[in-house]
Amino acid sequence: MTTRPVPSVPLARSAMAYVLAGGRGSRLLELTDRRAKPAVFFGAKSRIIDFALSNAINSGIRRIGVATQYKAHSLIRHMQRGWNFLRPERNESFDILPASQRVSETEWYSGTADAVFQNIDIIDSYGPRYMVILAGDHVYKMDYEVMLQRHVSSGAEVTVACIEVPRLEASAFGVMHVDESDRIISFLEKPADPPPIPGRPDVALASMGIYVFETRLLMEELRRDAANPESSRDFGKDIIPALVARGTAVAHRFEESCVRSGHEAESYWRDVGTLDAYWQANIDLTDVVPSLDIYDRDWPIWTYGEVTPPAKFVLDDEGRRGMAVDSLVAGGCIVSGSHVRRSLLFSNARVHSYGQVEGCVLLPGVEVGRHARLRKVVVDSGVILPEGLVVGEDPKEDARRFRRSAGGVCLITQPMIDALTK
Repeated sequence: MTTRPVPSVPLARSAMAYVLAGGRGSRLLELTDRRAKPAVFFGAKSRIIDFALSNAINSGIRRIGVATQYKAHSLIRHMQRGWNFLRPERNESFDILPASQRVSETEWYSGTADAVFQNIDIIDSYGPRYMVILAGDHVYKMDYEVMLQRHVSSGAEVTVACIEVPRLEASAFGVMHVDESDRIISFLEKPADPPPIPGRPDVALASMGIYVFETRLLMEELRRDAANPESSRDFGKDIIPALVARGTAVAHRFEESCVRSGHEAESYWRDVGTLDAYWQANIDLTDVVPSLDIYDRDWPIWTYGEVTPPAKFVLDDEGRRGMAVDSLVAGGCIVSGSHVRRSLLFSNARVHSYGQVEGCVLLPGVEVGRHARLRKVVVDSGVILPEGLVVGEDPKEDARRFRRSAGGVCLITQPMIDALTK
């Protein structure tokens, strides 16, 4: 690889962001029964996919494509409502690309690489010089312009974004084995003995599923991969290892392009792919100084802004006081004579009198009946919880009625509630 000068004009102007948003995310259990993982609600207002899309916009990228597949209706509806401000007359574009058998009349997207390959003609019509391939299911803030500059200056064929993780925990990731200059020597998928970073024996580099290519080279690789009947049509399993084997791949460390406000001490990236991780990442936002600053106006997280009335807290009698402490409460919510602590209430949630809600994530439209006591629960959207329901005090009873995680988080859906009355 040879070092090349970086143009003075922002590279993001010549780039297209392509978001892979077709996965189910089965480890989130019933939360993804009706929606793809990128469409899952997060942070009292947003969806998970809003982070990747916002990073692209804030980085200066104005051409975006989103490939969808699994139960995509709510995801597509969200993007149509919240991401329709990009205008063709300003040389901007936003394309939603459901699996539509564009290449074959018998095949849907068969892998992450295939989800790009099947839309080569659409990409070609825009003529981007660079492609930024993104996963649509992680929570983080990142300036892709910095990664684009790293890619161009290195002369690499592909640049892979990586996070530093404790080596003993890296077996859950795809791990990059790098030399002293961060050239990738080998790519190992969930290795039993992850290779360390040179000079740091206790730390490994894990792939974030974010890649930068020159468009021309990527199209060549995708066509070559599509012609290989043995390929699984996947970036992590096929495309990236092939380029690594040619010695033309470099790692880009997340710390170099992570966006932090003055309130964020460390680089923040989360895969909220399990119920425990999802609950924890949401609840962490209730800290006085959270690890992720979603109030940073210099790097806003764009989303669909539903029109709702203000949140409302009513009744001030002893034992029946409407209040919320250390909590995020969205518009349209009413807390009537109950205590809400360290919780997130998404839009239009209702909590009726004499209740206790602590460490809970209530998705849009949830209604909590009188005298309910909830602790450490995630309640799916639109669920109506009956009067007097108690969750979070008896682990065995919780596991009998609801979905209880290894970390003690209970997921409640409407079918589970309906089953209680049968």
